[in-house]
Amino acid sequence: MILADKIIRMRKKNGWSQEELAEKLNVSRQAVSKWESAQSVPELEKILILGEIFGVTTDYLLKDEIENEEFTNDDASSGIKRVTMSEALEYIEHRKKASLLIALGVFLCIMSPAALVILCATPFYYNVPMGFAVLMGIVALLIFIAGAIGIFSYCGFKSAPFGYLSKDFETEYGVAGKVKELDAQFTPFGVATNIIATCLCVICPTPILVAAFFGNAFWVCVSVAATLAIIGIAVMLYIIGTVRSRSMHRILKIGEFTEEGKKIDEANGNVSKIYWLAATAIYLAWSFISGDWGTTWILWPVAGVIFPIVYIIAGKLANSKK
Repeated sequence: MILADKIIRMRKKNGWSQEELAEKLNVSRQAVSKWESAQSVPELEKILILGEIFGVTTDYLLKDEIENEEFTNDDASSGIKRVTMSEALEYIEHRKKASLLIALGVFLCIMSPAALVILCATPFYYNVPMGFAVLMGIVALLIFIAGAIGIFSYCGFKSAPFGYLSKDFETEYGVAGKVKELDAQFTPFGVATNIIATCLCVICPTPILVAAFFGNAFWVCVSVAATLAIIGIAVMLYIIGTVRSRSMHRILKIGEFTEEGKKIDEANGNVSKIYWLAATAIYLAWSFISGDWGTTWILWPVAGVIFPIVYIIAGKLANSKK
C-alpha cells in the first residue's frame, strides 16, 4: 500500500475531511489532495507530523510493504488516554440517560417555590392558618431542593468513571468518524428542542396574564406555579438537547471543548455557581428577615431573566481576556 492510500485510510478512520487534516498540518487542502492522489509526496517534516497526528510509525507510512497500521506507544509513555469505540459509545449513552435526570433535577429546583406561592395565598380565601400554610410551603420547597441535590449527586457519582475525558486524551481510529455520524443524526432533534424551549419561554407569562384578567389573587398565585412549570419544561428540553450534544462535542474536541472553549466554559461555570449561590443567599435572607414568603418568591423569575444577560457578559469578558 502506497503512502497516498495510507493517508486516505488514516484520515477517514479519524473522521477528518481534507480541510481538517490540512489545518492540522498547516498546509492547503490542495496539498493534501495531491498527496492522496499521488501527484506529490509530502516533505519529510510533514511525514513526521502525519505520524504524530495519526499515532502511527513513520515506517508504516513510508514502507509500501507494511499493510497494517503500526501504532506508536507515545500515548502510553506520556500517560495520554486513548479512548476506544466502546468507551466513547458508553459515555454517549451514559450522558443520554443523565440528561433526563439532570433535566428533572433542574425542573424540581424551578418548581420548588410553586407550592409555597400557592399555600401563602390560601389563608386569604380558605380557612387555613397562615403559619401552617407557610410551614408546609417551606417544607415542600426543601423537599424539592433535596430531591434535586440527590439527583445531581447521583449523576456526579455515575459520571466519575469518565473523568479521563476532562483531561487530555486521544481517540482510536474510527471513533471520531462514528461520533460525527451520531452528532449529525442528533442535530435535528437538538435544534427542535431548542426551538420548542424558546417558544415556551416566550409564552410562559400567559397563565399569569389570563388569571390577572379573569381571576382573583389566589388564581394569580396558581398561575405563577403554572408559569414556573412552563419555564421548567422549557429548561428541561434545553438541557436534554444540550447535554447530549456536549457529550459528542467533548469526544470530538470541538466547540466549547477546544482549549479556548474550555477556558471560556470554565469561566462561565464559575460565574453561574457564584450567581445562583448569591441568589439563594439573598432569597433566604430576604425571606427570613421580612417573613413575607408570599412575596420573596418573585426573586427567582427575576433572577432567571437576568441570568442570561450575566452569562453573556461573562462570556464576552472571558473572550476579551483571552
